[in-house]
Amino acid sequence: MPELPEVETIARGLRPNLLGRTILSADLRWARTLAAPSARKFREQIQGQQIVEVGRRAKYLSLRLTDFYLFIHLRMSGDLYIKEGDAAPEKHDRLILTVSPLPLGEGQGVRENKLVFNDTRKFGRVWLTANPDEVLGGLGPEPFSDEFTPQWLYENLHARHRQLKPLLLDQSFLAGLGNIYTDEALHMAKLHPQAASDSLKRKQAQALHAAIRAVLSEGIRRNGASIDWVYRGGEFQNYFRVYDRDGQPCPVCGTLIQRLVVGQRGTHICRRCQKNGAGV
Repeated sequence: MPELPEVETIARGLRPNLLGRTILSADLRWARTLAAPSARKFREQIQGQQIVEVGRRAKYLSLRLTDFYLFIHLRMSGDLYIKEGDAAPEKHDRLILTVSPLPLGEGQGVRENKLVFNDTRKFGRVWLTANPDEVLGGLGPEPFSDEFTPQWLYENLHARHRQLKPLLLDQSFLAGLGNIYTDEALHMAKLHPQAASDSLKRKQAQALHAAIRAVLSEGIRRNGASIDWVYRGGEFQNYFRVYDRDGQPCPVCGTLIQRLVVGQRGTHICRRCQKNGAGV
């Protein structure tokens, strides 16, 4: 599933081609892709809306329109891209939004684009709403927000008694982390994924805060990780510390990376760097 860096990369790639364009029509090719509103209402409301802003919140792609917000969650296999001209829809295209033409050079006419949501496994979802809290209201803070400070992290880790990795994956606690970047951040911070959240010392919380921001920043800088057909062009997978490196040496101490299951999620650790801490 795309995590914060992958979604941010997609948003940055779409932004120059979508800002200021008007949505002319919507072709909903699989009804369950649309979480809300109804298909009829969606087509009526989105037609004629101008795209004012293209961004991201947690793992959601966010398009602010004239009167509404369009949110897209890619889930396991979703992809969002611009298709030029009148190319025929592909097999797994679930939603196609035709946007107003982009003027070309003199004598070249105009270019009509389509914003295509392609989703092989059909897990992705789309929302159109006038109230963003209907979709995003339950999310925790962004890792790069002013709210997310070392002090905030320390206090909120101690406000709960949960294993560290499942808590970090909880989008209502902190928004945007997934399996890859949680494993990477915990290794960088030298914390065991099964440690009790309320067992961390203040310096450990500070180290975790710094590690979360560091691995996400590096992931964005390298355009995310290309580990499935949905991730295009990223190279962060070439710089993983532990994720998906079972049996390979730890880049810090040389101990072989091990895979275990934490909270029903495959997890990669160095048992020397990430020793069992208090409360495991």
